[in-house]
Amino acid sequence: MRKRTLTLLLLAALAAVPLWPAAPPSEKLIALTFDDGPRPYVLYGMKEPQKFGRKENQPIPGLLDLLDREKVKATFFVMGWRLTPKTWGDKRYETNIGITCADAAHEELRRGHEIENHTYSHVELKTAERKKGEAWVVADVVRGGAMVKSVTGSTPQYLRPPDWMLADDARKDIEKHGYKVLTISSENPLPMRDVNSLDYLCAGPHPTACPKPSLAQSVLRQIDAREKHQVFTHVLAFHELISTTVQLPELIAALKSRGYRFVTIAEYMKLVK
Repeated sequence: MRKRTLTLLLLAALAAVPLWPAAPPSEKLIALTFDDGPRPYVLYGMKEPQKFGRKENQPIPGLLDLLDREKVKATFFVMGWRLTPKTWGDKRYETNIGITCADAAHEELRRGHEIENHTYSHVELKTAERKKGEAWVVADVVRGGAMVKSVTGSTPQYLRPPDWMLADDARKDIEKHGYKVLTISSENPLPMRDVNSLDYLCAGPHPTACPKPSLAQSVLRQIDAREKHQVFTHVLAFHELISTTVQLPELIAALKSRGYRFVTIAEYMKLVK
């Protein structure tokens, strides 16, 4: 995925974190978020034999059932095109389990999760602005929001641009439409920066760049760095990937043992100033 190119940038940003004073938080909070869906085969799981880094003939767990078992509510940043009628996913890379993306989104909502905007087309918006103009970028975000509204009944309030890439002029116009744009920019205070899980490095049946010793430990190291600056509220950015799903229980258990509470992004933004 394209976010791979941001890994070094993220690590450099963490190394340059300013030491500003921070008020002690009233509680520890995690906003667990997932990009690039809805992907029914990830959300519901698969019973058919698959490899995906696991033993053959072993069923793939569903992300929604996992979140239910852990009593965790998450936020899904979805692609608008996936919510068009009869769409089940990308036939080049995904498995059709007979459930449409729109039906999966309705199920996310039914189970108490939040749905927000990840644009309609999922193109990298900074490059798109150079090629097609700012008006096209804003229209793509608005179109994505309209598709989310068709499922939720309300216009989404939060946008995560693909690869976190968005020009300043387009950002200002998008904010005028009522969006808060999620970012990893070091210009924002740490509580308002996304934590890049790097889970895309674990995608596919034979990943070679997945963080060691585990994805969970990699994320916990980033949280450790933030806690050293007295930051105990974090937005974790993951993707709807099978490789992510199978590694989440370790991370959720570790965070709960530290006293963290899981909230949706809307609740997070209300509680974190």
